[in-house]
Amino acid sequence: MLEVHLLAQALRSDRADIESYYRLLSETLGQALPPGVVEVERQRRLFGRDRTPVALRVHTPDRQLELRTGRHGLEAEVRQVVRDVVISRRAIGVDEWLEALAEELAKLADRNATAREALTRLLND
Repeated sequence: MLEVHLLAQALRSDRADIESYYRLLSETLGQALPPGVVEVERQRRLFGRDRTPVALRVHTPDRQLELRTGRHGLEAEVRQVVRDVVISRRAIGVDEWLEALAEELAKLADRNATAREALTRLLND
């Protein structure tokens, strides 16, 4: 099993800005994880192709983790899910969100070889 604390530490080290989270999770991990696990919401614009990411959601069987650009920086939320229905929401700090994300990614890596390889590459970079 991947070490959750090592994974969380790797995620924290890429905390330069919100763009790095989106890039890391949507491009690097998003390609290796099963479809629908990582969702990126982008700012709406009428013109131009380069739309800025404003929210990132990670969907797991039991939880939805959301990281969003707020008025005063990053806002994080964890939603408890039962049969695709959100039964509770809790605002948390970014560090706690990263821990929850690391736990969910480690669980996924235990069940999915492709995800495990992608996370191993992340930890070795």
